[in-house]
Formats: sequence, structure tokens, C-alpha cells
Amino acid sequence: MSDFETSALEITIPSDTSEARRVQDVLEHGLQNLKAPDKDVFCIRLALEEALVNAIKHGNQMEITKKVIIKYTLDADVFEIMISDEGPGFDPNDVPDPTDIENLERPCGRGLMLMRHYMTEVNYNSTGNSVRMKKVFKKA
Repeated sequence: MSDFETSALEITIPSDTSEARRVQDVLEHGLQNLKAPDKDVFCIRLALEEALVNAIKHGNQMEITKKVIIKYTLDADVFEIMISDEGPGFDPNDVPDPTDIENLERPCGRGLMLMRHYMTEVNYNSTGNSVRMKKVFKKA
């Protein structure tokens, strides 16, 4: 463990992309305060944006009365976040690979691909309405 304290927090927002951007800004600020590597901050912000947009648009169907719950822990070594929506869920294994030739023109699946690429771990609950992502910071 490092000399930094661990920060843990839970945030609940309505299904509104402007609220999602505010959450991204808050978490980015926290990462920068802990002096997380710039590359990791970029990766986390991108994955966070994709996960929040998926929860709002696909999970909660943009219904403003439905909530998105964000729980995270942050320290100098690792960032972990869980994003849950009130939607029915989905099976991430059913999302087609966006890099397959027959899917290149389709808009779906790219967000999941980016999340998996930029984070150390990405896991869904059995219902498919909650995603847990983890980023272990690369040491300089």
C-alpha cells in the first residue's frame, strides 16, 4: 500500500448524460490529485464515459426517473468502480465483436470493446445491469 489514503464514495445520478459528465470530471480530478499517470487517467475517463452512457441509454432507456449508482474506491495503486442501472440487464457475451468484418458498419459493441481494452478488469453481474471495472496503475 502507498502513502496515499484510499478514497471510497457512492454517487447516485439520474439518467442524464450531463450528470454523467460531472461524475467523470469529479473522478478525473481525484485521479489527478493522487498523481495517477496521465495515460491511466485517459483510459479510466474513456471507459467510465462508455459505461455511464451504456447505463443511461441502454440500461435505463434515458428515463430520467431511473437512477445510475456509481461506487468507487481510489488510491495511488488502483482504481475500482461499479456502475449499476435499473434496467433489465443484458448478456455482454451476446454483443457482437465490432471488429468482425460483418460488424464494421454496425454502431454497437464499440464501447464494451474500449472498456475491456483500457481497463485491467471488466466484469458484469449475472443480470447484466452492473459492471465492475478495475485499473491497476502502471508504475513509472
